[in-house]
Amino acid sequence: MTTPATLPETARERASPSFGRIAFNPAILGGKPIIRGSRVSVEWVLEAIAAGGCVADIVRDHPHLTTEDVRQAILFAAANLNNDIFLSVELP
Repeated sequence: MTTPATLPETARERASPSFGRIAFNPAILGGKPIIRGSRVSVEWVLEAIAAGGCVADIVRDHPHLTTEDVRQAILFAAANLNNDIFLSVELP
């Protein structure tokens, strides 16, 4: 029986439907969202920016990434943190 761990990496890696540059692969970083074709996680991109880096710094330090890769990682994080639930509460 073929399991995800025995499939070729390209078969295991699946893209986020709305964010084609973001992928999930259980064999890379435990399945965290990553920039497709890399081992750079969305989480790491956010941490780099929070530490004072910018998109240009990330692309310069990781030449296999593009500005659009990093931009899409940021947008992916924002979209997944978005919470459009509104509650109506009556106060006494």
